[in-house]
Amino acid sequence: MKKYLIFIGSFILLYLVYQWLSGMLLTLQYDPETGGAGSGPSQLLVLIGIATVSYFLSRLPDRKQGETYRAT
Repeated sequence: MKKYLIFIGSFILLYLVYQWLSGMLLTLQYDPETGGAGSGPSQLLVLIGIATVSYFLSRLPDRKQGETYRAT
């Protein structure tokens, strides 16, 4: 359960940081003269990337405690 909470917590945090940074970037690049918005990366690819980083972050406490995975 602890690993799940770390995963979900880091996923939500990374997603919020991504949303904030992309909003700042889009606001800085906005040109009211053109009226058009550029196309951004696919939402699915961004979510997969965030989920991957969150997964590896949730695995960090295991490595710090000295636990290693051994194939049987």
